[in-house]
Amino acid sequence: MKITPYNSLSFLLVALGLFFIPFNSYEGIPFLGEFSRESCFIFFSLAFIVELINLVKTKKTYLPFKHPIFIFLILILSWFLITYFLNINDIQSYFLKQTSGNNRFIRQFGALIISALIFLLTYYNIFSRYSIKVLFKTIRKIFLFSFVIVSIYTILEAVIIYLNFRFLQSTLYLFDYFPFTESWLDYRNGRLSSVSYAPPVFGMYLMTIAGWMFSYILTHKGLKSVIPTILVVVFVFLSGSRSALFVVIVQLLVFLFYLIKKRKYHSNLIKIAVIAFILSTPFLILKGKVFGEYVYDKVTSFDLDDGTHSISNKSRLGMIYTSGLVFLENPIKGVGFGQVAYEARSLYPAWATKNNWEFEHNYLDNSSKVFPPSYNIYTRLLAETGIIGFSLFTLFIIILIYVCYKKVGLKNEETIFYLTLLVSFTGYAFNWLQVDTFRVFGFWICLALLIATTKNQLKFKINKN
Repeated sequence: MKITPYNSLSFLLVALGLFFIPFNSYEGIPFLGEFSRESCFIFFSLAFIVELINLVKTKKTYLPFKHPIFIFLILILSWFLITYFLNINDIQSYFLKQTSGNNRFIRQFGALIISALIFLLTYYNIFSRYSIKVLFKTIRKIFLFSFVIVSIYTILEAVIIYLNFRFLQSTLYLFDYFPFTESWLDYRNGRLSSVSYAPPVFGMYLMTIAGWMFSYILTHKGLKSVIPTILVVVFVFLSGSRSALFVVIVQLLVFLFYLIKKRKYHSNLIKIAVIAFILSTPFLILKGKVFGEYVYDKVTSFDLDDGTHSISNKSRLGMIYTSGLVFLENPIKGVGFGQVAYEARSLYPAWATKNNWEFEHNYLDNSSKVFPPSYNIYTRLLAETGIIGFSLFTLFIIILIYVCYKKVGLKNEETIFYLTLLVSFTGYAFNWLQVDTFRVFGFWICLALLIATTKNQLKFKINKN
């Protein structure tokens, strides 16, 4: 029997994981730690178990041990581990929020290994059995089906909050019967979180599917080609997540730049502009003033003194600034992977902590379980793994984007697939400017896809047709 995604149990489990990525507004499973609210984690774990059983039975598996990108990843993980031993004497004395330095390292590095090795190899082993065409169409279809459900919920949420159609609340609450979903409405802030537990998380999901939804512009005609893109942009705008809005705009610009370069897609650009104009005109006429005020609020929302976002801004910039101070004191080996919070505690600037309840009640309060975040993966790596770890990771991201860019330059049916990966990797690179976690499932899925589809190009010598 021919193996297809639809008769492979492990692929079906990964497909369910992809489908449920945004659905995490439920209470969660506490013992899973930082993965507690990630419903997709359950399905990816089951896929790993199935692949492990298959390996024991057949003793046949696909592993990218000779692939340069995978080798580079192993080098990065190895350096992260080495930084623990280089700083082991200091780490033994660390203790914050009932958590020792050793415990913190085990949890942080363990979570990274789950995403960057266990799950990555699971995805790769499964994806290696299929062609690019099958992978692209299947994964995009899964994301679309999931997005349809998300869109229904989000539209209901939007009309209830913004148009005050409260009679639809009972309809929205029917989603409580949907797996991993607990409906709730944010009347106070007027932000949309959809089926996710917070607006920024919803924004990150939209960033994850953005490239896949944009690709419909190249493969379909009429409204079907642009509706997914329009909904992604509208939803990320309504989510109120400034960072997600910025990232999605960058992703859209990358995608549009490709369309501009290709003359055969110029008609698509004109259609997009016309449809966007037709759809936006009535809204701007009726709500133009409100829209203008909203845009102005977002553009001017980086004030540290007053305003709605001042507390959040001070916390974020304060953490990033402090990570820089930690790096300057430990420029080569850092302070050890996962350890920046221990060294940063005594270095927080007064302008960030003064009159800031997030520091007072969370980050500086030992009775609070909220561990101080770094808010930026790059400055976190500078502080924890030194200039070496930072350089390795940054170069890794650049390589991924470069490889996808070169592959997009080829004139074949694989172009759209690699363009989607290019848009996605660009989004993840910018998104890590405001998050400090490696728990980004979409990134590791895209990485597995890239490695699986370039496994015979060990030096990435791309032959132009």
